[in-house]
Amino acid sequence: MSRPHAAAIIEDAINEQVERVLRGRGWGNRVVTHIGYGTSTYVRVFARIVLGRRDRPGPPQRQDATGALAPRRSDRGWRVFLTAPAAGVPVVVTIGDREVHGRSDRGGHVDLVAHDHGLEPGWQQVTVSAQGTDPVPADVFIVGDGVTHGIVSDIDDTVITTMLPRPMIAAWNTFVRRSATRRAVSGMAPMYRRLLAAHPGAPIVYLSTGAWNTTPTLTRFLVEGGYPLGPLLMTDWGATNTGWFRSGQEHKRTSLHRLARDFPSITWLLVGDDGQHDPQLYAEFAEARPDKVTAICIRQLTATEQVLSHPMGRIEGPQRGWASRQVPTFLAPDGHGLLRLLDQAGLVGEPVAADEQPSRPSVT
Repeated sequence: MSRPHAAAIIEDAINEQVERVLRGRGWGNRVVTHIGYGTSTYVRVFARIVLGRRDRPGPPQRQDATGALAPRRSDRGWRVFLTAPAAGVPVVVTIGDREVHGRSDRGGHVDLVAHDHGLEPGWQQVTVSAQGTDPVPADVFIVGDGVTHGIVSDIDDTVITTMLPRPMIAAWNTFVRRSATRRAVSGMAPMYRRLLAAHPGAPIVYLSTGAWNTTPTLTRFLVEGGYPLGPLLMTDWGATNTGWFRSGQEHKRTSLHRLARDFPSITWLLVGDDGQHDPQLYAEFAEARPDKVTAICIRQLTATEQVLSHPMGRIEGPQRGWASRQVPTFLAPDGHGLLRLLDQAGLVGEPVAADEQPSRPSVT
């Protein structure tokens, strides 16, 4: 096994020292859960273990009438970004009457897969607990065996636009709670709702290069913007065992192939924008796995958004030949245009009655 990169060694040493100091001051473990997913054979649970003051516990998380988890309002803003990870902490995930054990990784993250869970299709809950904590509910979406369609969507510039340079977007999403400069992209939420209405039980997965810390803020924004709720596959910023920075492109590439393996019966509609690398990544995936892609939808950014999406104002644009030769590719400036193109191609389908749709967690 190769020696970890110097960046990871330095970061781990700093985190270890910070954790030692904070625990010496009485801080203890806190569990932050994220939306997970699964099928009839397995469930994938996401959480993070961070340090928090024992004398200032967070408020209890509310639930709606169906028992669905509502993220804490205190988890929004700068507090979620300035966190101290708790590495190597034993974790217990409780699924019904079964317990599955694991540990947080070097960034405090928990990504645990359990089999033979016994959960029914639709929105379900498990609980996550760490040493010294009470169990915290975690929502998971279980995809039924007969489901054959799904959506993978980028976030920044695809469903949300902030009209800020891309390097500032993550900070803005984290530090600013509400602002008129952050808005939903026109027509994208209705398009997603329409597509999912035609395929009851189909999953939507939001795939982003943003940090896990921003997930509570982004989840609330998605729900308030009328977007269907689903797992957010984010990344952990900072050093890795191979370098100083993580590769956002590699994160998306790896996640797409994992989704193909995790859901072998599903073909995906891939939705992104032309501001960065989505067209190339999606086309590459479609060329490698054409049987796993229904179509590719690319939102065309405005000239201003193109400038803001590239560091130092450089407009690189999609390379020639990026469109897949294996699956249809559609381009439009918003969700209304993309939905119209999908409908013309016969890829939308007829909506199913509302009472046949699975209920979802509500954020209040």
